[in-house]
Amino acid sequence: MAAGLRLDEIVARLGGVLHGDGSVVVSQVGTLQSARAGEIAFLANPKYRSQLQTTLASAVIVPPQSAAATELPRIVHQNSYAYYARVVALLNPPAARRPGVHRGAVVRSAVPESACIGENVVVGRGVQLGDNVTLQPGCVIGDGVSIGDDSLLHANVVVYDRCVIGRRAIIHAGAVIGSDGFGFAKEGERWVKIPQIGRVVIGDDVEIGANTSIDRGALDDTLIADGVKLDNQIQIGHNCSIGENAAMAGCVGIAGSTRVGRRCTIGGAGMISGHLELGDDVHVSGGTLVARSLSRPGQYTGVFPLDGHAEWLQNAAQLRRLAKLVERVAELEKKIKPMEIEY
Repeated sequence: MAAGLRLDEIVARLGGVLHGDGSVVVSQVGTLQSARAGEIAFLANPKYRSQLQTTLASAVIVPPQSAAATELPRIVHQNSYAYYARVVALLNPPAARRPGVHRGAVVRSAVPESACIGENVVVGRGVQLGDNVTLQPGCVIGDGVSIGDDSLLHANVVVYDRCVIGRRAIIHAGAVIGSDGFGFAKEGERWVKIPQIGRVVIGDDVEIGANTSIDRGALDDTLIADGVKLDNQIQIGHNCSIGENAAMAGCVGIAGSTRVGRRCTIGGAGMISGHLELGDDVHVSGGTLVARSLSRPGQYTGVFPLDGHAEWLQNAAQLRRLAKLVERVAELEKKIKPMEIEY
């Protein structure tokens, strides 16, 4: 953690408008409720605005509409949440890297002097590592893999043969890149495995959460475009294509050969069926099952509301009767229409 920065130093680096004493020094970031003296808090959600009056923080980050709601020294920025993220990074720089190859690593390719390769890492043949790549303990990098400059793979990440990872990637512990997709052909009563011969190709500035799995393509590649952010325990099926700056929360599942457009978001536990297409700027609520393509931008929700168990069972039973109810209404309309004409 940094020793601390003056508010005017932060504004000089990150922009924003400073109100109040710029000589105030902050060394950490906290919430409005938990921050203490020497820390800077932030207001992103207006429902917490009243906490500006009670916070013990030495300074705050606020949007313009809340600039007059406190007398504390404050940095005003249109996107206070993004500004907070940058301040956290400024006050909490990453630990210093120690380039070199641990003596317990098995490295079968030439690597740059700037690489940092930890204990029990395995690097296969024909691997291309960019400058300043960090492989934490236990990573396994298959033959023919390419990893771009400044990428960080946390402990026990596995990257299968021939996969490509761009620059500045962050891949968290236990993620698996390039495992076989779920491809089988039915032959009588048995399943015949279809060899998966594509790759996973990941762009620049992608972050992949812990224990997330991205399957290699069956024939063509599985594609993860620049700027994509994936949370923990996500499954991306073979031959999927995820567009630029898409973001997905934990436990999302995307079946094979589905295309997700640019800037799409999928809430936690959202499920996307296979061979579908989500256009740009489609936003899927958490827990929603998407079973058809969505071409128009907008928010989509398909979650059955929470209720008491008995009430939920009753409502579910009524839903089963909807088809018959629609038929009865259609029959009644046919009978009523001649009566209206006669009238």
